[in-house]
Amino acid sequence: MNKDTSTWFTSWFDTPFYHILYKDRDETEAQHFMDTLTGYLNIPEGGSILDLACGRGRHAVYLNTLGFDVIGADLSESSIAYAKEFENDTLHFEVHDMCKPFNKSFDAVFNLFTSFGYFEKNEDNLNTIKAIKSDLNESGFGVIDFMNSEFVIDNLVPEEVKTVDGIDFNLKRYVADGYIIKDISFTTDGEHYKFQERVRAFTLADFEALFEQADVYLLDVFGDYKLRKFNPQTSERLVMIFK
Repeated sequence: MNKDTSTWFTSWFDTPFYHILYKDRDETEAQHFMDTLTGYLNIPEGGSILDLACGRGRHAVYLNTLGFDVIGADLSESSIAYAKEFENDTLHFEVHDMCKPFNKSFDAVFNLFTSFGYFEKNEDNLNTIKAIKSDLNESGFGVIDFMNSEFVIDNLVPEEVKTVDGIDFNLKRYVADGYIIKDISFTTDGEHYKFQERVRAFTLADFEALFEQADVYLLDVFGDYKLRKFNPQTSERLVMIFK
């Protein structure tokens, strides 16, 4: 049986296979990034953070252990249902479309791990930045942690097979129509599945144009999770701090 999907991020993220494929993400690196980022921003003890497009909440849960009041928001109902198991008085999760304001003020709004650039309409990307701006308090900071598209394209691995939990995930990567695309296919329990990830290949210049349209000010740009200087050719990440 062949199972195909339509809007990739509303279907792929809601499957257990997404979490199987990416189960080996580096939790230690993610936690060190949160330590470094919150320290750099000097977010006050007990300060409020919105983790926008939080997935199953790995960053939000850790931020909460650091003493912050955290809300994780994501479009995936299954991811939020999973994350809600970790809720407490200062940690909450809600299903939410990041194109729209959350209608609450925060000391920081984080959009982490390339959780941006999914939309077909560029106005939705712009609306996301506008929504982040509207959810920041007077001294609040917005953070978008994106891939460095130039570096990713230069180092793209066109094809590979990744075996996780006995499933052979066939991965094909390519660039088309301004998107970095990953085709994912695999067979399990007698059924064949096909999914696709499509992320707009935004450069720093593209973000600068969006920030200008959204009337936000870009404060800092970093190239990795240790907040070292951004280099378009060699940096793996594009971490932008704005307000």
